[in-house]
Amino acid sequence: MEERRGKPHAIMIAFPYQGHITPFTNLAIKLASSGFIVTFVHTEFVHHMLSQSNHNDSSTRVDFFSDARKSGLDMRYTTISDGFPMEFDRLLNLEEFWESMLRDFPVRVDELVGNIIQSDPSLVHFLIADTFYSWPARIAKKYNLVNVSFWTETSLVFSIAYHLELLKENDHFPPKDNSEDSINYIPGVQSISTKDLMSYCVEAIDTTTPEYRIVFGAFEEVKKADFILHNTVHELESETLLALDQKQPTYAIGPINFYDCTKSTAVADSLFLKSDCTEWLNSKPPGSVLYVSFGSMVQTNKEIIEEIAHGLLISEVNFIWIVRADIVSSNDTDVLPTEFKNDIKDKGLIIPWCNQKEVLSNPAVGGFITHCGWNSILESIWSGVPMICYPVTYDQPTNRKLVVDDWKIGINLCDGLSVTRVEVADKIKSLMSGETSYGLRQEITKMRKILRDAFKIDGSSERYFDQFLKDLKAKILV
Repeated sequence: MEERRGKPHAIMIAFPYQGHITPFTNLAIKLASSGFIVTFVHTEFVHHMLSQSNHNDSSTRVDFFSDARKSGLDMRYTTISDGFPMEFDRLLNLEEFWESMLRDFPVRVDELVGNIIQSDPSLVHFLIADTFYSWPARIAKKYNLVNVSFWTETSLVFSIAYHLELLKENDHFPPKDNSEDSINYIPGVQSISTKDLMSYCVEAIDTTTPEYRIVFGAFEEVKKADFILHNTVHELESETLLALDQKQPTYAIGPINFYDCTKSTAVADSLFLKSDCTEWLNSKPPGSVLYVSFGSMVQTNKEIIEEIAHGLLISEVNFIWIVRADIVSSNDTDVLPTEFKNDIKDKGLIIPWCNQKEVLSNPAVGGFITHCGWNSILESIWSGVPMICYPVTYDQPTNRKLVVDDWKIGINLCDGLSVTRVEVADKIKSLMSGETSYGLRQEITKMRKILRDAFKIDGSSERYFDQFLKDLKAKILV
C-alpha cells in the first residue's frame, strides 16, 4: 500500500449512452497507461447491456477492466444504480429517466464518491465526469476534489451552449421566427445561422423539461470545472478552442476513440451485440459499399425508413444498413418494406449493430449516410470516408454544418427531415461517383491526415494531453 501513497486517482463517470461510453473508456485506459490509478463507474444498466452484448452472463459479476489490470494497469471498476429496473425502457420513457438522473442520481453518486475516497484515503483523488452531468462541481467541492469535465462532442456545440447568455442578450434564445438569422458574436465561432444551432436551442423551449434542465444546468456547472477536455482535434476547431481556453483551461485530446489500446488493455464498450460484416465486405470491390447508420439513439418513422429503403434499391449500390430494433419505436420492430430483404439479394446487408470503426476502415466502404453524431463523424474522417448527412436532433444539425459547409467532406441528404426515395438515390450516386465525389474525397483525405497526425507522438492531441497531465499534477499534488 505504501508504494501507492500519494498517487493520483481518477474517479470517472460517463453519461450512460453509447456515444459517451466509448470515448470515456478509451480516456480511462490512456490515463492508466500514463501511471494514474483509475476507478471507472458504469450504471448497473450499462453494465447489464455490456454483459449481454459481449456474451457474458449478466447474472454474474463481470469486470470489464480485468484484462487491462492483468496487463499492469491499475484499473478499478464499480457500478451504481440509475434507479430503474433492467426491464425499464429508458428510451421510450426518456423524460422519466432524465428526471430521475437530475433528481436522484446525484445523491447516489455523492454516496459512491464518498465511499471510494474513504476506502483508500492515501490516494490523491480527483473527479472526471461527463460535461452533461449537472452535479460534478457540487460533489467536487464537498470532497475537495479537482474537477475535470470531459466533453465528448464538438467544441462548436460546447461553445454555443456555453455562451447561452449571449444568445439571450441578442434575442436568439428562446427561439423566435428568425431561422435565417446569423450569429456572429460568440467568441471563436465564425458566423452560424440559427437554423444550424442544436435542436434544444431552436425548438420550442419549455424550461421545465428534464432535457432543458440537464443541458443548460450542465453548462452552468461546467463553468466551475478546473479543467475541460474536448474529444476533438485542435487543427479542426482551433479558433473555438483558443477562445474557450481564455475562459478555462481547455485541452483538445481527440479523437480519443482511436487511442491505440492493445489486445491486453481492450475494454468492452458496446451496448449492442455486433454483427461481423468482414466476410461480406471482403467480397465487394473497393469503394463500392455504402454504409448507413443513424447511431444508437435516433428514432424516426416508417415513412422515412421506407423512402431510404427504396432509394437504396434505386441507386443499385452495395450497402450495409444498421437497422436497430427500436429505430422507429421500442414497440414496433417490423419497419422495413415488405419484400425488401428479398429484393436486395446480395447487394445489401441489414444488421442491428456492428463494429463501426472496422466497417468504415474496410477498403470496400466508399460512403456513409450518417445522422451526424460526433463519434460517427470522427470515425468516418479517420477512415477517409465521405458522408451524406441526415441530422435529426440534439447536436447533429450543428455537426452537419461542420461536415458540409465548413470542411466540405459531406453533402446533405435533404433539407429538413422529410426525404424522398429519388433524393436518396440521387445523393447516393453523387457521393459514390462523379465530380462531387472526387472533390469530397480530396478534402477528406486532407482531414484524415490531420486527425492521424494529431495522435502521433509529437501531434497536437498528444501535446495537449501531456500538458493536461502536467497541469493536473501541479494542481493535485501540492
